[in-house]
Parts: sequence; C-alpha cells; structure tokens
Amino acid sequence: MNLLFLCTGNSCRSQMAEGWTRYLKGDVIHAFSAGVETHGLNPNAVKVMAEAGVDISRQKSQHIDEFKDVKLDVIVTVCNHAHETCPWFPADCKVVHHSFEDPPRFASELAAKGAGEEEQLDAYRRVRDDIRWFVEKLPENVI
Repeated sequence: MNLLFLCTGNSCRSQMAEGWTRYLKGDVIHAFSAGVETHGLNPNAVKVMAEAGVDISRQKSQHIDEFKDVKLDVIVTVCNHAHETCPWFPADCKVVHHSFEDPPRFASELAAKGAGEEEQLDAYRRVRDDIRWFVEKLPENVI
C-alpha cells in the first residue's frame, strides 16, 4: 500500500507520520509525506522523533505535485488547511482526513506566555505520540 501524509508545509506533522509509518509499519505500508507548500524540515520535530528512536533527519520537505506520477492508494490529510486547499487528489485514491494539533503554533503560543524550551517541546511530544497512536492502527483505520 502506498500512503501519503499531506500537511500544509510538510515540515512537522506529516513528517512525523511518515517517520512513524516507516518505523512501525514499513513491512506493509510504503509511506510518503508532502505539503501543499514546502517549509523545510522542522528541527523540533526531528528532535522529538529522535527521542522516540525514530530518525527523520534525512527526510525532506516535498510538494504534493512531486507525487503526480506515483500510484497512491491512500492520502491522509493531517491538517484542515491541507484537506481544504490541496490542488488535486488522484481519482482512484482514498482520502482520509485526521487533523492533528499544530505543534509549532502551539509552542509559539506557549513561548509568548513565557514557557521554556522543554514546555514548548512538550507540544511536539504530545502530537508525536498522538500520531504514533494513529499509525499503530494502520492500515485498518484508513481502509
């Protein structure tokens, strides 16, 4: 099964989902990630995934258009913006929407309230763990 996780900038949530899927389900799912834009790989996403034993540091931020010639079975949109603004979805591909909280935005809000680095990283850890829970149930939860 070819599964693409789609987010706005392919920097955090979709990257974590790709990493977890390769780590936990690589024997049954070929995972990719992309964005409706490309924002580069979020260093805090890399950091908290490494804490969990998953290296996503070699992944790169990709645009959805890079997958026009890839046979995708399922696209999972992991944020509302990507779900609502994706320029195209393959006709023969199932689209599943499961929105996860945006760690950079939440961490920024915490920082504005005086939160330290660890508390800000906890926003990433919480979403990392939510994504792992979702990925553990693949492929059953997207069929």
